[in-house]
Amino acid sequence: MLEISEKTNLLEQKSYKYQLQDVSEPNLYRDIYSYDEVPKTPFNHRRVPIGMPEEIWITDTTLRDGQQSVEPYSVEEIVEIYKLLSRLGGPKGIIRQTEFFVYSKKDREAIEKCQELGLEFPEITTWIRANKEDFKLVRDLGIKETGILVSSSDYHIFNKLKKSRSEAMKLYLSAVYDAFEAGVRPRCHLEDITRADFYGFVVPFVNELQKMSQDAGIPVKIRACDTMGYGVPYPEVALPRSVPGIIYGLQHYSDVPSEMLEWHGHNDFYKAVSNATTAWLYGASAVNCSLLGIGERTGNVPLEAMVFEYASLKGTLDGMDSTVITEIADFFKEKIGYNIPPMTPFVGANFNVTRAGIHADGLLKDEEIYNIFNTKKLLNRAAGVAVTKTSGLAGIAYWMNEHYRLKGENMVDKRSPVVMFLKDWVDREYENGRQTALTDKELEAQIAEFNK
Repeated sequence: MLEISEKTNLLEQKSYKYQLQDVSEPNLYRDIYSYDEVPKTPFNHRRVPIGMPEEIWITDTTLRDGQQSVEPYSVEEIVEIYKLLSRLGGPKGIIRQTEFFVYSKKDREAIEKCQELGLEFPEITTWIRANKEDFKLVRDLGIKETGILVSSSDYHIFNKLKKSRSEAMKLYLSAVYDAFEAGVRPRCHLEDITRADFYGFVVPFVNELQKMSQDAGIPVKIRACDTMGYGVPYPEVALPRSVPGIIYGLQHYSDVPSEMLEWHGHNDFYKAVSNATTAWLYGASAVNCSLLGIGERTGNVPLEAMVFEYASLKGTLDGMDSTVITEIADFFKEKIGYNIPPMTPFVGANFNVTRAGIHADGLLKDEEIYNIFNTKKLLNRAAGVAVTKTSGLAGIAYWMNEHYRLKGENMVDKRSPVVMFLKDWVDREYENGRQTALTDKELEAQIAEFNK
């Protein structure tokens, strides 16, 4: 059968519908995932078209997936994180949703306090076990959407759930029906999709979800979860690892509209950001992220990274206040006590600090030479220099003003006694054979010595 595609406005074949393949033995893709070897990346040289939706956005899992890998946040910390997310996302709500747990009294108190703020964005959603009682709990809290786990690979279906594919599908569809009955929009988390039999289970299952959604008149969101970070963004990669293939396939063979399609990735192979961006490019409206990338094992897609990916693709921040990213980093460090690795892009202590003497000299002359963009404007963090033998009085004064964020009359200049004291000490260090840049802690200790 030929139909005009609403996405491409071209005649496309719709003659073949994939059926559930209820195999007797699990397909674990041992040629790709042998476990004793590095996972292999097979190519089939099939290209699918780029088709980024008109609207793309970010969803957040800091308080759900992120919170599973750190000490639990207090109610006050959760409320502050929620407010920071709202400010970062801006008036257009580019950070569209954030998800909460609902199981404990503390979880529910945090939700209620966030609801009392009356903020439009991000919308509060939840993640629950798939049972009737939990759906009713979500409804009674006034929450419209919840995530439910629908594991999609045979690793989970056969080896964890101890079920066949048809039994798993029946269980999942029953949970979605319970959500409909409770009046809650289900968001189906297709766990481990990058090890799943895409045409033998994923597509037939999502097709059934689409039928249920149409019959009930309630939308079903599909979250494609790269649970182990196996996704690959390159063109012409074969399934199940192909991010372009997964997104295209869900749209082309299951008719999932972009606004109902979301990518959730992990960073086990350093591909979280590129995979999330690829999901946008190939048709998913939403990418699911966590502040600072905090999450299971190597973490989730860093939300702050996708703020800048968004601006890079769209040519605008669309009202997002990127300077809030620095406030978020400070809050996690100073209030929560989270240790951010210093080289972490956008939020680490050294991300825009140069240590090489020749680089510091160039930065002092024109920061654009060695700074990625105007970090003062976009992140409220000026470019920094590490103090070396070539820094001179001006370089030391620059370091002090930026390190301590001194402004106005509190700023020091190169003639300040403390600057000259530091310059004398720095000179002695290098006269005695030092080769490396001085650390912030060493300089802080000398300033403390000067102030005695």
